[in-house]
Amino acid sequence: MTVLAVADHRRGQLRDVSYELVTAGRELADDLGGDLHVACVSGDVDGFADDLSLDGVDTIHTVDHGEEFNHDVYLQVVEVLDAELDPTVVLMPNSVNGLDYAPAVASALDRPLVTDAVELAFEDGLVATREMYASKVETTIETDAERVAVTIRGGEWPPAEDHGDPAVEPFDLAVDESRVRSRVTGFEEVAGGDVDIGDADVLVSVGRGIEEEENIELVAELADAMGATLSASRPIVDNGWLPKNRQVGQSGKVVTPDVYIAVGISGAVQHVAGMKGSDTIVAINTDPNAPIFDIADYGIVGDLFDVVPALIEEFE
Repeated sequence: MTVLAVADHRRGQLRDVSYELVTAGRELADDLGGDLHVACVSGDVDGFADDLSLDGVDTIHTVDHGEEFNHDVYLQVVEVLDAELDPTVVLMPNSVNGLDYAPAVASALDRPLVTDAVELAFEDGLVATREMYASKVETTIETDAERVAVTIRGGEWPPAEDHGDPAVEPFDLAVDESRVRSRVTGFEEVAGGDVDIGDADVLVSVGRGIEEEENIELVAELADAMGATLSASRPIVDNGWLPKNRQVGQSGKVVTPDVYIAVGISGAVQHVAGMKGSDTIVAINTDPNAPIFDIADYGIVGDLFDVVPALIEEFE
C-alpha cells in the first residue's frame, strides 16, 4: 500500500508545506507498511525533485508541463498517477492551490475527502484530526473507505530535512488539452504584498498590548535591530494599523519561523493556531497568566514599553 503526496509550489519556489507533506506521508506509509511517492507537477520539476530527495521518500514523479499551477493539469496528473500507483492515501496541501484541485481529485477518484487535517494515522482506516470553532474543539474523523484523499494544514508537521536517495522518474503525461479549461494569466499580490511573513526566519509580532498605533514604531525598531520581520495579531490588522499580509493566525497566515517574539499578545487560540509551529517562542506580556506563556519557550513578564527598548539597546 502506498501514499502519494503532491508537492506545492508558487512562483518557482517550493512551499514549506511540501516538506511537511513528506513527513506526514512517511508517517502514514509506515502505518501502512508501504512506500511514499511524491509528485512534482509543472515548474522547475528537476530542481523540486532535488530539493525533495529526502529521507523517507521512495519515488519522486516529475511532470514537466508549464511553469505555473493549473487546476486541470494537476487533476489529470493525479488521476493518472492514481491509476498507476493505486495509493491508499492521496495527500495534498491545504493551500490555495491544493484546495483548488483537491475536491475535483476526490470527486474524479470517487474518494472521500478530509480537508485541513492537523493529525493523521492509519489504523483500520484513516483517522484524521481537525480543529473546529476557532481551534477550540478537536474532532476525530474515522473513515472506513479503502481509498481516501486528504489535505493537510501547513505548520502542523515538522518539515522533512534529512537528505535521501529516492528514485526520480520523469512522468511523460500526454495532457488532454481539451480538458484544460483554465490558464494562469498573471500573479497579483494582495495589497501590501511586498512582505511574505511565511518566509521569515525571525518574526517580531505585535498585539493589542501596544495600545496606540503610533507605538507600533517601537516594535518595528526591535524588528529592524534584530533583522526580523514585523507581524501582528488580528486586532492590530482590524484597526488598520498594519496590512492584512502581516497578520498571523487562523484568519491570517500560518507561520513557522525559527524564532517568534510575541509582544503584547495574550495568546488567543486563533492566534496560537497560526504560530505554534515556531521553533522558539518568546513572549512579552504584563499578565503572568496570559495564555501565550503556556506555549512560550521563554517568557518575560513585564511592561513592553520597558522591555522592548532594553532589547533594542542590546541588539544594536
